[in-house]
Amino acid sequence: MSTNVPQNHENQEIDLVQISKKIGSLFQELNAFIFRCIHFFIKNGVLIVILLVIGFGLGYYLDKNQKKYDHQIIVAPNFQSTDYLYSKIDLLASKISEKDVQFLKSIGIKDPSQLTKISIEPIVDVYKLISSNEQNFELLELLAQNGDLKTIVKETTTGKNYNYHTIILSTNGVTSQNNVVDPILNYLNSNSYFKKIQKISVGNIEQKIKEKETTIVQIDGIVNSFSNRAGNAQNSDKLIYYNENTQLNNIIKTKDSLVNVLGVLKIDLFNSRKVINDNAIILNIKNNKLINGKMKLVLPLLLISLFVFIRLFVLFYKKQSIRQQEMANN
Repeated sequence: MSTNVPQNHENQEIDLVQISKKIGSLFQELNAFIFRCIHFFIKNGVLIVILLVIGFGLGYYLDKNQKKYDHQIIVAPNFQSTDYLYSKIDLLASKISEKDVQFLKSIGIKDPSQLTKISIEPIVDVYKLISSNEQNFELLELLAQNGDLKTIVKETTTGKNYNYHTIILSTNGVTSQNNVVDPILNYLNSNSYFKKIQKISVGNIEQKIKEKETTIVQIDGIVNSFSNRAGNAQNSDKLIYYNENTQLNNIIKTKDSLVNVLGVLKIDLFNSRKVINDNAIILNIKNNKLINGKMKLVLPLLLISLFVFIRLFVLFYKKQSIRQQEMANN
């Protein structure tokens, strides 16, 4: 027992010495690596500075002359045309990616090369979706049991049920509404089927407005008749009591209800002026996502990284070639 204890103690000391040596060798290798890096950049300092200047200059030029801009069109599809709207945006996106200049010019876009991307996404308004239809609430509740509600309310199937959607355009450089936005909106509103539906719907709304206005005029006549009778009764020193059960109170309530309905109908008529109604247009939002506008920083780093990679590759190739020759000689 007594002879094993000193031996274990000596083994532990040997292990500690070996560990300290390994740590020391790691630090030496790290110091050597840092020295080689510093030596590499000092040795190639002139070339690296030249690459930095070239990269910065080229990046500055690209940032200045190739600015990306986004444009947003908030739209409300009418007459159940949401699926039609999404399919048309998909078609435009494919034509832009294919660089189909002839098609894009045919719909009125003056400079198709400026347009780089188009997409559409719903403006998520869950509360309005639920309040507009009780079945929507039940459907969302059912879907939420089988998945993440945040994902469900944003997916395309659910998104098409929202009232408002945002069309996002991307261009090289600034643009105007006449050059890009108006031609796209005119193209979206050119479908003959939905234009016929629009005409019928507008006619129905105008007819309802006319009927409601006629009814309100008739009610005003009845109320004026009651007022004249009340005035005559006061002149003849007679008292007239209007009971809550009389029809006058109901007539006034009916008029208030008709006025509210008339206001809603006029808003519906205004919103029905187009199949795809544009509610707001926001132009020339500078796009600074990813590397847009940052090329003067990205290009110098890219050039230096490429230079370092090539030098390391050449060095690796030379070492392996020498090793292969030595092995062949032996």
